[in-house]
Amino acid sequence: MAGHEFSEPEGRKRQVADPTATPQPAEETRHACDPAFKHGVVVGFDGSTSSERALAYAIGMAHRSGSGLIIVHVANRLPTTVWAGCEPPVFVDVPDHRTEVLGLELACADYLSEVPWILVERGGDICHELEEVGREYSADAIVVGSTHGIVGRIFGSVAGRLARRAQRPVIVIP
Repeated sequence: MAGHEFSEPEGRKRQVADPTATPQPAEETRHACDPAFKHGVVVGFDGSTSSERALAYAIGMAHRSGSGLIIVHVANRLPTTVWAGCEPPVFVDVPDHRTEVLGLELACADYLSEVPWILVERGGDICHELEEVGREYSADAIVVGSTHGIVGRIFGSVAGRLARRAQRPVIVIP
């Protein structure tokens, strides 16, 4: 789902999938990111109050720098098995219609009209996925909201874990 659509140049041909080709693993089939969003601002967004503040900051940052905004929603993943002996847990993607709802809300938002933006849905560990999207788009920064509450204190906040491991600047909005 994209906030803005970019038309393709007339001389550019669209690639069509070869029906006889063997399927590739998901990591290898990811498409290259849109060049209009290279060196953009990545923001983690889940609809919470802290992520809304992070989004507001990221919009201003993208507007001031003249870059695109990459809004990332990381869908839930739950273990299907409990850690048992030597077998690691298997994770499955839980259907998460929240991304569709967030996308519709963002598409109708007037405050996003100042910058080009896209919504990227991922599944997995939030820190890993935000950093991965940042790497794919060569992002100038990753903006996240701070985590409040007991869960953040027990397991560590996303912002804290991301700040320790990210290869680009991380901006944490209180």
